Amino acid sequence: MEDKQKAKNQILHRLKMHGAQTAATLAEQLQVSPMAIRQHLQTLQAEGWVTYREERRPQGRPVKLWQLTERSGNFFPDSHADLMVDLLRGVETVFGAAGLEKLLAERTNRQVQSYTPRLAEVAGSSDWRQRVVVLAQCRSQEGYMAEVIEQPDHSLLLVENHCPINAAARTCQMLCQSELEVFKTLLGPAVSIERIEHIMQGDRRCAYRVMSET
Repeated sequence: MEDKQKAKNQILHRLKMHGAQTAATLAEQLQVSPMAIRQHLQTLQAEGWVTYREERRPQGRPVKLWQLTERSGNFFPDSHADLMVDLLRGVETVFGAAGLEKLLAERTNRQVQSYTPRLAEVAGSSDWRQRVVVLAQCRSQEGYMAEVIEQPDHSLLLVENHCPINAAARTCQMLCQSELEVFKTLLGPAVSIERIEHIMQGDRRCAYRVMSET
């Protein structure tokens, strides 16, 4: 029973990190038989964690691409969502929009102060790529399931596969802007960063294109 649950957890994690996958791809990645993967997927589908869509290929039958359902967000940590939402609403009610902006500015400053010592270990204009990697490591430790992906144009894609403050961000979208400001401050003016995918806009993940301006 424990092994089955472990396998199902691994499937959910893979789909969260990499998006829709075929059963054959999952089987290869997890080094188990396709039949076992299909059994786990059917169980996860019955439990409401995954679903699939069919994709036509140039040859042969359509393939099933398995993906997470909206409900699956409950499987991943959400950083005391209800408490954070209530606090944000309370701040805006008591102190108004200006008070909420001050609170978010203070949070931004604290995030920068928290990340700076880690990034300082790889400081220097020639090390911007390593700083992005360290930033992703910091974010992963906070539950964002972050990774860095090299791009053909030599830019980097900073990907956050999970948003542990999702509920709060939906209540206060200024949170997302403050996160972007943190990244810009940490990486400095010699590096450009642009959000190109956004969970709040219906994307599977948040993704940022990062590249050197020099």
